[in-house]
Amino acid sequence: MKSKATLKQIAKELGVSVSTVSKALNGSPEISEPTKQRVQEYAKLKNYKPNVIGLSLKNRKTKTIGVIIPNILNSFFAKVFSGIEKVADEKGYKVITCISNESIEKEVNALEMLSNGTIDGFILSIAEESQKLQKYDHFTNIINEGTPIVMFDRIADEVNCDKVIVDDFESTVNATEHLIKTGCKKIALLSSIDNLSVGKLRAQGFYKAMKDSGLKVDEKLVILTNNSEEFNSKIGGFFIKNKPDAVFALDEHASVTGMKLGIQNGYKIPQDLSIIGFADGVWSRRMTPSLSTVSQHGPEIGEVAAHLLIDKLESEADSYTFSTTTVKTELRQRDSTKKIH
Repeated sequence: MKSKATLKQIAKELGVSVSTVSKALNGSPEISEPTKQRVQEYAKLKNYKPNVIGLSLKNRKTKTIGVIIPNILNSFFAKVFSGIEKVADEKGYKVITCISNESIEKEVNALEMLSNGTIDGFILSIAEESQKLQKYDHFTNIINEGTPIVMFDRIADEVNCDKVIVDDFESTVNATEHLIKTGCKKIALLSSIDNLSVGKLRAQGFYKAMKDSGLKVDEKLVILTNNSEEFNSKIGGFFIKNKPDAVFALDEHASVTGMKLGIQNGYKIPQDLSIIGFADGVWSRRMTPSLSTVSQHGPEIGEVAAHLLIDKLESEADSYTFSTTTVKTELRQRDSTKKIH
């Protein structure tokens, strides 16, 4: 690395050790003032620029956080990122972002590329492929090398690190109960994220709420798929055949598609068909009628994750305990659901 050669050069010229030069440039109290001055003046003369990567390998402080998000098109991740960036900015940290594009290979590459001393720690949400294969050793290896990780939203129980989650299970129970309280009985469950941990938790919440209310789930009204293509192939003719009076959709794609098809098939919303979606992009407010959603408070999740990571990075402790923080969601009622009387 160029900076090492330069440090060596200065050391050789001044007849001191490389470590003395390094300490003098960093203003270490171990070095006498005259030596410090001599080294700093010579470095200035030679236009010496410290190499951040070189320094960071020695003292592990780049004041940079690596963020890996699985999907750039999902507005939830964009909102989380805005929360991370806000806190990083306040605390004087820079942020480098990588997109894993739901691929384990890209996720591994991003971790390897950034953990060579470019960043101090990671905030990430796990790629779909990693969750599907249940392969998480690439995270464990990074943590064992001394780089902390905070996971958010899609997490792995097996990995020992800080986590920030949404109450996926509880919030689905609450939203389903809301539909039941407004008089809905034939409630459809639509998902294009059934292979993700959050998708499974949400589906479990739906079944629990139906069971607790004494309603039987009609399996013909359940479409659980792993991606939008598979979902689209199964939803055709759904509303004509099954005539649900409500839809609970577990992700953005299922919410939008369910609402569009309901309207196309002549359902009046919310009189004939109530809809709640689990997402809160800008489009949910702008749709006609506007969509009631479980809002995940993305920016807050990002802020909590950034605080957790920066606190770890700035802590002097040798051993840590890890925590899982749950950020509460809220049901935002708009025009696609009836009011509870």
